[in-house]
Amino acid sequence: MADGASSSGAGAGGRGGGGGESVVIDYGRRRTTCGYCRSTGPTSISHGLWANSLKADDYQALLDRGWRRSGSFLYKPEMERTCCPAYTIRLKASDFICSKEQDRVLKRMQRFLDGELEPQVGSPQCKNNPTKRSLNEPMNSPTLKVSRVSAYEFQTATGPSLDKEDEFISFLSSKINEAIGTCFQGGMVGSDVELPKAVVKTVKPQVKKKVGGAAQEKKGGAVQDLVYSCNISFQLAAVIKRALSEEKRAVLGDLSPNCIAERLVLTMEHHGEIAGFAVKACNGHLNFYSATIQPIQNHTSIDTCAQASDRPTSSKQSSVNKNDARHNKKARKLEFKMARSHFDPEEFALYQRYQTKVHKEKTVTESSYKRFLVDTPIVPIRPRSGDNTVPPCGFGSFHQQYRIDGKLVAVGVVDILPKCLSSKYLFWDPDLAFLSLGKYTALKEIDWIKTTQKSCPSLEYYYLGYYIHSCNKMRYKAAYRPSELLCPVRYEWVRYDAAKPLLDKSLYSVISDFSTMAQDEIPQPHACGPCDESSAKNDHSETPIDEDDEDSESDYDESDMMVDEEMVHSESKGDTAEDCSGVDVENVIMDLSGSRVKYKELHSVVGPIDRRHLSELERQLSRYAKVVGKELSDRIVYSLS
Repeated sequence: MADGASSSGAGAGGRGGGGGESVVIDYGRRRTTCGYCRSTGPTSISHGLWANSLKADDYQALLDRGWRRSGSFLYKPEMERTCCPAYTIRLKASDFICSKEQDRVLKRMQRFLDGELEPQVGSPQCKNNPTKRSLNEPMNSPTLKVSRVSAYEFQTATGPSLDKEDEFISFLSSKINEAIGTCFQGGMVGSDVELPKAVVKTVKPQVKKKVGGAAQEKKGGAVQDLVYSCNISFQLAAVIKRALSEEKRAVLGDLSPNCIAERLVLTMEHHGEIAGFAVKACNGHLNFYSATIQPIQNHTSIDTCAQASDRPTSSKQSSVNKNDARHNKKARKLEFKMARSHFDPEEFALYQRYQTKVHKEKTVTESSYKRFLVDTPIVPIRPRSGDNTVPPCGFGSFHQQYRIDGKLVAVGVVDILPKCLSSKYLFWDPDLAFLSLGKYTALKEIDWIKTTQKSCPSLEYYYLGYYIHSCNKMRYKAAYRPSELLCPVRYEWVRYDAAKPLLDKSLYSVISDFSTMAQDEIPQPHACGPCDESSAKNDHSETPIDEDDEDSESDYDESDMMVDEEMVHSESKGDTAEDCSGVDVENVIMDLSGSRVKYKELHSVVGPIDRRHLSELERQLSRYAKVVGKELSDRIVYSLS
């Protein structure tokens, strides 16, 4: 660790200072197997460096040049060459606009805390085990008899809390997941393949009108009301394509989204219809239609289905039962605590459960956990009385603990920096997946920034890590609007809505060029509905979804990929042809056995140096200075290993 400031002015004092210097150890490239596109070879290419100590100001500057950390290792995607270009994404907290889906997450948590929502829908212990049916069973098999589920049976089977829209949507999602388990889990794709979870969405009025009008024009007559839709078939098709060899896919026949959707519909009908709704496959989507009822609103009872019940009950009795049930509910207490990064056995136990159950990791070691989420190079800065440049918690790396009735349910790993809260990772209790804790904690982090900004005005941004346009599981980050992406060349911030047309055309784009695009080159936005979304193809994506779709929280929901030291490789000779001409390294500060010396003063300190060694050092420092920028390379101490 460096304790004193050097004569070169490498960083004493200042808002993110504290009398120390930022010290980095060794720079190089790394080639790894990509965790986003599941490549079979080392196609993920990034710059990397180890940080011994790092001032908060300097890490903020590195974030604004596309860097990010995993423990004490810092990395930056080599955007022109890597398989999945990753753009730094941020949100100005004061400008945040909460969407309907995000508001629903907050309300669901509040109902859970009030005791009005129990962990029934979506919890592992409440999932049914439907009878398995082989995909090879003929579509006209006599065993596929449809038995209608009455509204009374529907209500009693799913619990007393199904009187609001989001719980009904969760019920529909669980029905689709049961059908997925019946059709695909096991012999077809293998039990070791993790299948995506269904997310049912309410169809927007403008899409409903467009779809309904087209159907009426095509078929004529009355059109059933399209209420809900799910695009899980596209995600399943992509997962199966990656999991199975080409030969096996050929044996299994058509596994297109259209075919998968039809199989799921047939399986759901086999398990029993949903009272008041008909499910149909349409262009790869699962659409839920109702000719008699409208979507269930937040305060509308599901008793509208009771007309079709085989055992109807009076509305008066129903009201009394609901009031009694609410009276007997016990409220829960949610507590929030922020602590500086340190090892906590309770946190590690939760992390183990999360990694093994959600990410299907077989072994989770304490050492890897510490390297990933406890170790940090950021020098902590304590708050100073009367100083509005440092927040009350100070700067540094923190673990935000969420407890319900004293039980640890989620931990958010964050960095608090001069301009932002940078969200690094989140792990949560798998038994509470129905609460969407990834989304909930993100919303609370945004609220924390708004509150903290009153005492530290410079802290105004929420950094969500990397946005990867080619990975659907990472697109949820753009749903926190209005977000910005960092241009990888000019390091300017560009509105997501302006950058998206460029990213739709090419995975790697100089997104700050959006202002020079001709108007007719910019794809016009349109409402992608259940019947036209499959035609809105993305050349670089196997599972097209709406730009604001938030994926289920089973993968990549809160974070970037873990980077371990075993992934770091020395640069190969094939990577050395990079053009670093014109990069000034004269003022790069180096650490030589505890002494600080600029590159231009190296000869006077160590004497004559072999030209071959000097050229190699200059080449390495040039690449380093290019990727961190001149200002930082002149300020951060480079330690020669």
